[in-house]
Amino acid sequence: MPSNRTNDKTALLNGSSLVSNNPAKQNGGCSIVVGSLRRYSKQRLQSTYHQHLRAGGLMVASPYCKCCLLKPVTVKRCVAGLLILSLLSILYYTHYLNSPFSSLMRRDSRPEPSIRCAVLNGGAITHLPVASNDHRSAARLRIDPKVLVFVETTYSRLGKEIAELLVHNRMKYKVEVAGKSLPVLTNLDKGKYGVIVFENLNKYLNMDKWNRELLDKYCREYSVGIVGFVAPTEETLVGAQMKGFPLLIHNNLRLKDAALNAGSPILRLTRAGEVAWGPLPGSDWTVFSPNHSTYESLAWANNNSQDWGGDSEEGVHTPLTTVIQDHGRFDNIQRVFFGSGLKFWLHRLLFLDTLSYLSHGQLSINLNRLLLVDIDDIFVGEQGTRLRKEDVQAMLEAQERIREMVPGFKFNLGFSGKYFHHGTPEENRGDDMILENSHKFMWFSHMWNHLQPHLYENQSQLEADMFLNKAFAKEHGIRVDSQYSVAPHHSGVYPVHEMLYSAWKRVWNVKVSSTEEYPHLRPARLRRGFIHRNIMVLPRQTCGLFTHTMFIERYPGGREKLDESIQGGELFQTVVYNPISVFMSHMSNYGNDRLALYTFESVIKFLRCWTNLKLSSAPPVVLAEKYFQMFPDEADPIWGNPCHDVRHIRIWSHNKSCEQLPRFLVIGPQKTGTTALYAFLSMHPNISSNIPSPETFEEIQFFNGRNYYRGLAWYMDFFPLVKNTTAQFLFEKSATYFDGELVPKRAHALLQHAKLVTILISPSKRAYSWYQHTRAHGDPIALNYTFYDVISASDTAPKVLRDLRNRCLNPGKYAQHLERWLTYYTPQQLHIIDGDQLRSNPIEVMDQLQKFLKITPVFNYSNHLRYDPKKGFFCQVLNGDHTKCLGKGKGRLYQPMEEKAYKLLQRYYLSHNTALVKLLRRLGQRTVPQWLKDALSDT
Repeated sequence: MPSNRTNDKTALLNGSSLVSNNPAKQNGGCSIVVGSLRRYSKQRLQSTYHQHLRAGGLMVASPYCKCCLLKPVTVKRCVAGLLILSLLSILYYTHYLNSPFSSLMRRDSRPEPSIRCAVLNGGAITHLPVASNDHRSAARLRIDPKVLVFVETTYSRLGKEIAELLVHNRMKYKVEVAGKSLPVLTNLDKGKYGVIVFENLNKYLNMDKWNRELLDKYCREYSVGIVGFVAPTEETLVGAQMKGFPLLIHNNLRLKDAALNAGSPILRLTRAGEVAWGPLPGSDWTVFSPNHSTYESLAWANNNSQDWGGDSEEGVHTPLTTVIQDHGRFDNIQRVFFGSGLKFWLHRLLFLDTLSYLSHGQLSINLNRLLLVDIDDIFVGEQGTRLRKEDVQAMLEAQERIREMVPGFKFNLGFSGKYFHHGTPEENRGDDMILENSHKFMWFSHMWNHLQPHLYENQSQLEADMFLNKAFAKEHGIRVDSQYSVAPHHSGVYPVHEMLYSAWKRVWNVKVSSTEEYPHLRPARLRRGFIHRNIMVLPRQTCGLFTHTMFIERYPGGREKLDESIQGGELFQTVVYNPISVFMSHMSNYGNDRLALYTFESVIKFLRCWTNLKLSSAPPVVLAEKYFQMFPDEADPIWGNPCHDVRHIRIWSHNKSCEQLPRFLVIGPQKTGTTALYAFLSMHPNISSNIPSPETFEEIQFFNGRNYYRGLAWYMDFFPLVKNTTAQFLFEKSATYFDGELVPKRAHALLQHAKLVTILISPSKRAYSWYQHTRAHGDPIALNYTFYDVISASDTAPKVLRDLRNRCLNPGKYAQHLERWLTYYTPQQLHIIDGDQLRSNPIEVMDQLQKFLKITPVFNYSNHLRYDPKKGFFCQVLNGDHTKCLGKGKGRLYQPMEEKAYKLLQRYYLSHNTALVKLLRRLGQRTVPQWLKDALSDT
């Protein structure tokens, strides 16, 4: 092809001939165009096509039509040329874009699994014995299964990767910035950490003598191991001595072709015997050369650097040790050193095995893995993207191959029956073949019309849609007893749409669902399960395939990116880190280039090659039961704020508003004046509270009791749908929130920007007031026992007596409960009111509270509150001289507390009051309440 299009065009205008001298080409006429195009590459065709467009739409500079220029131009010839050009454009775009014609194209770029290793013999499974070390010790261990991670800074990359890996595998850990002092390592006679990890090994090697001796002593006494990562440096070291160890290092190397020591006792999850061919990530690797029998290589690699002179003979490559184990024969401390961080996927597996080995099995992950592959929308798709008979056949054959590696495996097909037979005739025959083989798959219901459930506001309509889908299933022989369902786009599962859960129960008897949205899509390592209305919701995983990823050439990053995910990358690690993986895929991933078949078969083979995981599959109900047996703590949901996640807003009921949530909470504790504060706040024209509850009156008590399981929609129904702007504040008061163990975490998940208001009075006075409150309400225990009997009750006393004792005493441990709240909220979000000041000078207290809440304009309480001498406290002013006070139950006068009870409480609260003073000073509180000073001085 001529390289200069401009010269060709100029020659044409001058009447020069551009026809080849080849007689065959001259005689071929314009028919040569078609023959040339068959041989032309896609890239050059595309380039030529756009050149024609830039030239004004005429093929004046194209080599394909030079021959046509010799004959006079006629309308007939121009029309013929345009028809040829149109045909070429259609062929090109149907090859790259979705259209009904794309199914006519022969796909010669469809990828096929090419994973090969010793355990896979030509694609068939060879059941070789698997060497998987058991790290559990019969000895009595005095360590907690927790990792202590020393990092350089709180923002260091490798430290973050280590923490994320521990979170993904649900391992307890603590991050400590390496500095001048060590954290507390023991608790009584037990070690607090089972393994100690240094993000930068130099921080361990260069510790000051005192801390190093202290740490090494701890490791010897409690049999605790150390993991260290060699950090990259600009200085290149060749055969340098590692400080304090008989070990030489060489750094800043490029390496390739990693392999493992099959005889290492560390290997448990990781399977040796293969080679990870190709260059390893990074150019700053460190390798080790030991000078002592205590060391054993765990991993090797070959040199890939030009300046390496370590090979003994030309062409002979000496394996270089990249991960080395110290058996402890040198100084009685076991260690493992890594010559690079966690960028290399194999290091992640070895790190998990190292934690297991050094913790004597306490930090081991389970090697059993359960897999489920959902195919969403098996009948939903545009013409040209759906499955044909040969695609269904390929899916059945792949399913059989996968079942050989994963016992019990079947694809789980979701269906929306309305879209059955909505394809081309060829695709409709594919639908028929799916139903002919329906008994070979598992099935679950979507929605009949594929509409998102959160868009339904009528329960009957939602159920009618589900009944249509159920009728379709029965008509076509699809099983309807899976008790599993997934909503389109995860709508209604989370954030919860209550009508969906009710309809699922009524129509399908659903027991299990799954979603990738709880608590959020990203980061994937934090996805969890929960149970709501007795429906178990499993975390769902993504495999990197979406509805639009139908062709390998259009996969983001191409085949190389997909293979990276499969061969040690995100998809591979997802299976490694999650005992149960429910994968979402789409019908379009099984036709066209059949990327799903390639992806799942490849990753399963790669898992077989490199891990000792035992893969299997089971129906969703079995998976869910096993999941919540393994992770019972996840059963209780944590309701997040949909307004903080764009994805959640899109699948949230449209009749809900982000303005329907309170902007501050009055958290208690009980019997400190919270009801009076509630009354004062309700007087403010710009402050609104919740609608009263028929059970608990002005308190909703959502975050600390059974009401929490009723869901977010139930909670939001208590708040009027008003414009919650800076001029209108919604709030909630529930005095039981203060000392609820789960309340701060739950409240912060939903209301992380809310402000908190608490009232504190003398804890002794509060305890006595609660006792008198229960007596006034006829509690038989309070009526039959004196206050002293209650607060002095032992742990062997009857449970009902102990419960009353705890409700009297526990809320008064103010510092302990405030610290729990401050774990989630900042000090700037907390406002502490002196309860005695609220009673004696409420106007000033309310002015300070308005300032804290930043409410404008300020409400003048001096015109609306007046002291009532009969009641003994301030009341609301009504119509001039009249006042409205709290009910008869407020402001009661009690008999004075017994002296022995008072002294017992002074002793009991001494440490708690002392801690409160320290906390108030830390929070910047200018004055200490007088009741607190008196309590400490009396003691």
